[in-house]
Amino acid sequence: MPPQRLDARTDPSLLGLHRFNEADSGAVEEALLACCGSHRWALRLTAHRPYPDIPSLLAAASEASYDLRPADLAEALADESWMPQPLLGMRAPGSQAARTALRAAHAAYEARFGHVFVVCLEGVDPEEMLDAVLTSIRTRLANDPDEERLVSAEELRRIALSRLEHLVAVKS
Repeated sequence: MPPQRLDARTDPSLLGLHRFNEADSGAVEEALLACCGSHRWALRLTAHRPYPDIPSLLAAASEASYDLRPADLAEALADESWMPQPLLGMRAPGSQAARTALRAAHAAYEARFGHVFVVCLEGVDPEEMLDAVLTSIRTRLANDPDEERLVSAEELRRIALSRLEHLVAVKS
């Protein structure tokens, strides 16, 4: 597929995709690893460039997420634990008691499943984040390990797609 002709006047969203398609493979792979920590996932998306449009890129990313092997998922989840951020939900408004409960829930989750808790919070109001995370952790603690692996994989897929969409967004 030849590189697409861009006309930022008619579709400025293509500018970010053009940069993604034209960038050095190593740089693209590193950028993709910031979206999802699976090397296999990042290599697959890098190798299939160029993408004709953002929906095609996101569809390819979603498909690659569904094809993650258990080792790939473990790699991506381990990468999430190295993210330099506080526990998920800790920045949201809420009481000190809720924050203490959240710390305990995160610890219980990691002890039970052996990896950090991941959940996509896109569309959740900041005022509701702490409660949403706490409710989600408590609910998912009841899952058996195989069921939780599937839920974690789906949440990681949603997070990766959101990050990827931001990656190819036009930067002013």
